[in-house]
Amino acid sequence: MDLLNRLAGKRKYLIWAVVLVAGGIALKMTLLAPTKVNVVSVEKRDLTAQVYGNGTVEAKVVVDVSSKITGRIVELYADQGDLVKRGQLLAKLENEDFRHQEQQSEAGLNKSAANLNVEQANLQKARSNLTLAEKNAKRYKTLAEKNFVSRLEAEQYDTASQVAREEVARSQAAVEAVRMEQQAGRASVGFARSRAADTLIYAPQDGIIITRDLEKGATVSPGMSIFTQADPQTIWVKANVDESQLKGVAVGRKAIITLRSSSGEQLPGQVARLGRQSDRVTEELVVDVAFTVPLKQFRLGEQSDVYIVTDTKKDAPSLPSAAIVARDKKRGVWVIKDGRLTFKGYS
Repeated sequence: MDLLNRLAGKRKYLIWAVVLVAGGIALKMTLLAPTKVNVVSVEKRDLTAQVYGNGTVEAKVVVDVSSKITGRIVELYADQGDLVKRGQLLAKLENEDFRHQEQQSEAGLNKSAANLNVEQANLQKARSNLTLAEKNAKRYKTLAEKNFVSRLEAEQYDTASQVAREEVARSQAAVEAVRMEQQAGRASVGFARSRAADTLIYAPQDGIIITRDLEKGATVSPGMSIFTQADPQTIWVKANVDESQLKGVAVGRKAIITLRSSSGEQLPGQVARLGRQSDRVTEELVVDVAFTVPLKQFRLGEQSDVYIVTDTKKDAPSLPSAAIVARDKKRGVWVIKDGRLTFKGYS
């Protein structure tokens, strides 16, 4: 019996020994085993610092094509997406009333011209009569002084001379009145022609039609937009950049633009203008980034991403961003020194 008890005790110790050995092996293979790490080398390369902004495609120059007068649209010669040249006819309004007014004004002007010819002829005749009357009055005055004719007869010729002088003055006044009437007629014709010309609406500049706001048959009033036109040369992205990232952002800085419709394509650009007032809620500033090569196809309002280059360094020592870690609130990297890992922080 004692022998059995002794054998059972030895067996118990043997089991504990096996457990301890197995635990030691497991501990050495896990917690005490060397940690495998990926080692990278410092490489020199060109580095760029970028600031991100999100915004929309807009145009610096956008104009509304409108009418100066009230009228009904009878023809439209352009549509959305059309490229137009300055002075190109875009729309036509009803113009019958203005043409009628123009014809009436021209008729009145022609009548004034005829009246002027008549009054000028009357003035010429009155001046001739005055010349003759003055000669007769002078001659009869001399004859009366020599008692060859009566004084009464000489006075009659003098009175006739005064009447002729008054007739010249009246004719001169009539000529001036007709000339003023003619001036008013010219102004009336010019106004009527201007109103008729205003029924034709032309493109104010080279550009592309963004929207066609009215259709044929609609009545337009002064200032009401018929078309919206943009200058393709002024297309840019109005990007919102966080205030904390604005250091280094300046006019002329190069940028990369990606459009939502072609996210895989990177378009070159540059900062064209900086806002002077930040959004008090979002704490962002609008930065206008122009395309280096004007876009042939664009949509105003399209979402876009902008990456503005704020600094560049050539042949700078570099590491993958994954190699940078934080330890004790300090950023740095692990380096191998004498076969051991050592943390090296940087400021």
